Amino acid sequence: METAQIVDVREDEEVSAGMIPGALHIPLGQLQTRLPELDSARPTITVCRSGRRSLTAAQTLSDAGFTVESMEGGMNLWAKEGHPTALP
Repeated sequence: METAQIVDVREDEEVSAGMIPGALHIPLGQLQTRLPELDSARPTITVCRSGRRSLTAAQTLSDAGFTVESMEGGMNLWAKEGHPTALP
């Protein structure tokens, strides 16, 4: 199974505090125009601060033919659970 690509749809100032290692940062407002940067053959996970914007991003990607899931709880839950972050 191919590793999922993680797309962080938060704004620049939000990711400056850290993001999931290996994630690609594409702010939600740029997602539609930056679709060519993503591999539609790979499963995709969208992430934001709390999970709301990532749901919107997941719908955009799904409409474009991606297999996608939104990360419930977003980076708030990720950090609370003690998962690693990396600076962009």
